[in-house]
Amino acid sequence: MKVRRVSTGRKVFIVCNTIFLLLMALLCVLPLLNLFAISLSGKAAANSGMVTFWPVDFTTMAYEKTFQNANFIRSIAISVARTLIGTFFSMFVIVTAGYALSKDFRGRTALMWFFVFTMLFGGGLIPSYLVNSALGLKNSFWVYIIPGAFSCYNLILIMNFFKSIPKALEEAALVDGANFFQILWKIFLPLSKAGLATVALFIMVGNWNEWFTGILYMSDTKDYPLASFLQVIVVQGNQQDLALDPTSAAAMSERTIKAAQVFIGALPILMVYPFLQKHFAKGIVMGAVKE
Repeated sequence: MKVRRVSTGRKVFIVCNTIFLLLMALLCVLPLLNLFAISLSGKAAANSGMVTFWPVDFTTMAYEKTFQNANFIRSIAISVARTLIGTFFSMFVIVTAGYALSKDFRGRTALMWFFVFTMLFGGGLIPSYLVNSALGLKNSFWVYIIPGAFSCYNLILIMNFFKSIPKALEEAALVDGANFFQILWKIFLPLSKAGLATVALFIMVGNWNEWFTGILYMSDTKDYPLASFLQVIVVQGNQQDLALDPTSAAAMSERTIKAAQVFIGALPILMVYPFLQKHFAKGIVMGAVKE
């Protein structure tokens, strides 16, 4: 059996590429480790900048106070509801639209160019605000769901996945008496798990991390999702929402509490990603733009 030799240039590339990817992974992981270590450290160590990647003066008080904060718990509940409902609603819109646009019909090309135009040129902040306010979405939970339900980029991914499925399968199902909804549910969706997982991950991350909508449309901070809540506390420095009594404020560092809240906010997506990761790369490649 002939052994295939690997050239010197190929070996150098593999080594350099591995080192580069390891460095990129460290750049992603180390800030999270530092954040986690600060959240478990004492007040003096956190304020003096002594903490690196291991807690100093270990304590879990920051997490205890965080989960006792009613405002924080409420914002998590709003974010969870927004992410679940928003992902389901967006997937329904994108899957049904992608299935229809994967077929050949008169005006399809013009319709696709219209969608691409909306992706390249947005309506602007002020017109969007006026339209959403006129529709009664201001101070409503549905302002988190409806305006961002459609994404042309995600539509193109799903549409190209559906177009890659052999037409013979659909034709055979039609011959057997299946309608279009049955074909979509029993043939197209099971064969497009990679694309669906990829798009669902994009939508989930977008809904969970998006903070500007809450600040723009909600008058009461109690209606903020977690991302907006953290933006007000961490970036704007509003200490009222930390809900600390004088005794706790004297014994704890605001930095440790903020670190604990930010780490908790990042944790759900970090936990979901490994379950969808095996579909992610395949979904990006197979759903690439083919138009």
